[in-house]
Amino acid sequence: MITGIHMIMGTLMTTEPAVLLMQWLSPAYPVGAFAYSHGLEAAVADGTVKTGADLSLWLEDLLTHGGARSDALLLAAAYHADSQAALKDIDATARAFCPSAERLRETALQGEAFCRTTAAIWGEDLSALTYPVALGYAAKQHSIPLDLTQQMYLHAFVSNLISAGQRLLALGQLEGQQRLSALSPLMRETAAATYAGDLALLSGASFAADIASMRHETQYSRIFRS
Repeated sequence: MITGIHMIMGTLMTTEPAVLLMQWLSPAYPVGAFAYSHGLEAAVADGTVKTGADLSLWLEDLLTHGGARSDALLLAAAYHADSQAALKDIDATARAFCPSAERLRETALQGEAFCRTTAAIWGEDLSALTYPVALGYAAKQHSIPLDLTQQMYLHAFVSNLISAGQRLLALGQLEGQQRLSALSPLMRETAAATYAGDLALLSGASFAADIASMRHETQYSRIFRS
């Protein structure tokens, strides 16, 4: 299904859903995801995460009880929003749900960058939104299927943290991809469980990750912004 037709320097361009999502969630799309570790850097520094196996467990927790799951739910809620007022309420909830100042900056700055870039390319009327809310809203505007959007967002989320793990741990590229592949079924389960976007189900119990993000705010030596 073709979802968009655009003119760039006189050339007619079409965009299919999966291709558009690949562009939005690519490391080349300027949202600065590479600069954030979602608290992982602090967990490595204090010895909570030491190996690739530890990293897999850390990511499983984020997908089942932490930021990855809540982001998928907020993305779905934004996709289902039936008015700008509802979208603003969802965005306010996303901001209030952040457990630390760094996590708030992480989602707010990436969201602002996504909105700014997407508006410049496709002419969207996007105000500054948190990252999953912005992506959910933009996907709805382009008629991109929600389940595809959620799964690809979660894939990008986990991929980014595995990349961070490769910079922080003795984790090779092959092992990183093996661990990413092994987490794919859990990504699908998380997307399915949050598809309805019911904010009454918004919760978090990934305390180690939340505390790590707080500790990272005052960590003396670091390479990531969160």
